[in-house]
Amino acid sequence: MDFTHDDEQLALRDAVRALLRSRYGDFEERRRAVRTELGHDESLWRQLAEMGVLGLPFAEEDGGMDAGPVEVGLVAQEFGRVLAPEPFLASVVLAGGTVAAVGSAEQRTEILTALAAGERRVALAHAEPGNRWSNIATDVTATDDDGHWTLSGVKEPVLAGDAEQLLISARLPDGGTGLFLVDGDATTRTTTTAYDGTRVTRVECDATAGTPLGEPGADVTREIATALDRARIAACHEALGGMEVALETTTAYLRSRKQFGVTLNHFQALTFRAADMYVALELTRSIVAWATMVAATGDADETRRAVARAALQVSRAGRHIGQEAIQLHGGIAMTAEYLVGNVTAHLTALDHLFGDGQHHLSELMTELEKHEALDPLTAPSGPDQEER
Repeated sequence: MDFTHDDEQLALRDAVRALLRSRYGDFEERRRAVRTELGHDESLWRQLAEMGVLGLPFAEEDGGMDAGPVEVGLVAQEFGRVLAPEPFLASVVLAGGTVAAVGSAEQRTEILTALAAGERRVALAHAEPGNRWSNIATDVTATDDDGHWTLSGVKEPVLAGDAEQLLISARLPDGGTGLFLVDGDATTRTTTTAYDGTRVTRVECDATAGTPLGEPGADVTREIATALDRARIAACHEALGGMEVALETTTAYLRSRKQFGVTLNHFQALTFRAADMYVALELTRSIVAWATMVAATGDADETRRAVARAALQVSRAGRHIGQEAIQLHGGIAMTAEYLVGNVTAHLTALDHLFGDGQHHLSELMTELEKHEALDPLTAPSGPDQEER
């Protein structure tokens, strides 16, 4: 398995990095952007569309670039490095990926072309209060009245929930989970700011009209699970970008901040802690790259298992690197104006977005239970052991 990036992938990474740095190279600019009514920079969103970033994972006939998880991960990682608040993960990877997997040819052409051009934002409303990290919908129900579908219930939290168009999952009358396209203004929406500065929305439906995505009445639970796994991989890359900048900022601080007449990197204990951060980052980089390559094969079952392993490592490493970055910076890291504390807040938010470390550990333990137990005392031994 080749983990190196080719020239086109590196060129994509460098182009996105340059664009995002030009806007958010100064962290204060990011703080200003999240305080605006939209919560991000609309002009930057259009520039990303012109570059082809917003259509990256979609087929060419749908107005996209037909790229895979590797390219999407490279872009997400650059978003994580500057904590860019633009809804690439929520609108393009998650919502757009769901439309690409479930929608009819006409729906894909209409929605994804507009999304790739930056003319429309779409959000997936799937999470429900009290129903964490599930692939199915339970509380939001769909009712079919002679081909006219209506939805009732609450979705929360919804990333980029102020989008023009919502993609809402709902429990079908005959069981299973369906997906419906809903005009955002047809719902009751309450948007709040999360602790990392991003926006989350509560979406309420009360007999709200919806158009089935794909075949009406079809159970798309498996497709939702696959779309969520693709989004989890992108979120892992975004977290990886945040961990990179946390380590870079911390080591630069240790080399510049003086105590007792020398810079902090002369103190061995602090250097060891920074080295532990580096080891955690490199382990995370390796497993996220492996999971991304597994996802590129298109095997949904293998991808699910690989994503669980990667997400577990990202959860543990993100907490370790974030906490150590704050500790090694001292009191300045706790201020809202400083980058490191905000990176740690975003790493925490990403950890809880699609399932935290404990959730993925439980998923992996469930896989273990499917295998028979091996008793080492009764297991057959090799020829050498028998002779002894």
